[in-house]
This record gives sequence, structure tokens and C-alpha cells, in this order.
Amino acid sequence: MKNYWDKAISFEEYFQIAQERLQNPATPQDSEYKMYYELGIQRMDRTLKKFVIDEEQINELKSKNFNGKILIISEGWCGDASATVPALAKFFEGYNEVKIFLRDSDKSLINQFLTNGTESIPKVIILDENFEVKNSWGPRPKFGHELLLKFKANPEEYPRETFYNDLQVYYSRNRGKDAIQEILELL
Repeated sequence: MKNYWDKAISFEEYFQIAQERLQNPATPQDSEYKMYYELGIQRMDRTLKKFVIDEEQINELKSKNFNGKILIISEGWCGDASATVPALAKFFEGYNEVKIFLRDSDKSLINQFLTNGTESIPKVIILDENFEVKNSWGPRPKFGHELLLKFKANPEEYPRETFYNDLQVYYSRNRGKDAIQEILELL
């Protein structure tokens, strides 16, 4: 894991790369995902402005005496990531180092953390101080996963557009709190 950690970037670099890919697409995928980069940047920006650290969660983090690191596999165009990654970066700031590994730069990492056989992101890898994997989380909080299951079970009655809207409303109201709590429980 140390090799992946060394290749990973800060949240600030991640945000900057997303902005660069939006303004100057370097690949056909960047061009194809332009709308998703735009939404992702808006959502990350909103999360950064509205995120408030929950003191109870900080106290829980402190009580865990966790000395490890948080490695997040992500991409700037991902809707789930745009809601969670900035909140995680802000929450752990000053306590545990957080770095982001761009999923599409090297698939060998995400292939170790597949979700039901898919490369779903974000994927949070909790590393101990020796870069050993302690646990992993992702790609979305339990409530978001329940919405996805509802959509998959009956897309006629719960169409994709409604699912996406409900998920984004949940993310904008929750502001990362559930994701942080679920990760705290894994430390």
C-alpha cells in the first residue's frame, strides 16, 4: 500500500485536477465526462463551504487513538465522491493524513477493493501506521446504498432520475456526517 500512498495526491491537488480536466480535457473520457466534472466541482465546492465538523465525531476520533492514514480511491467526476471526499478531507485534517489515489490512473488498486465486482468509488482505505490495510469503506453511506437497492429492485416505480435526485438531496443535507460516522466505526 505504501507505493499507492506515495503516488496519491492531496485533496487540494485532486480538486485542482478536476478543474483542469473540466477546462482542458486531456482525454476523450474527460470530454465525455465534462458535465460530471462540472457537477462534481460544484458539489465539492458546496460541501467545502457548508461542512461543519461535528464535535462528537471529533471526540470519537480522538478516543480511537488512530495513528494511521486515510487513502481514498476516487475521481473528480464521481457524484458519490463529490459529496463525501471533501467532508472526509476536512474532518480528518489535523488528525490523520488523507490522500487521494486517482482510480483511472492505475486500476490495480481499485481491483483489490471491488464492490460487487465493480470499480465503484469513492473507496476509503483505512491504513495503519505501517501502511497495512485495517479496513475499507465505500462507495456510499448505508442510506445511499438503500436508495440504490430500491432503484435496482424496481426502476419503473423508482426511476433513475428520482434515485439520483433523492441521493443528491440526501448528500446535500447530510454533508458527509453518515460517511464519517461509518468510517469512525471501522477505525
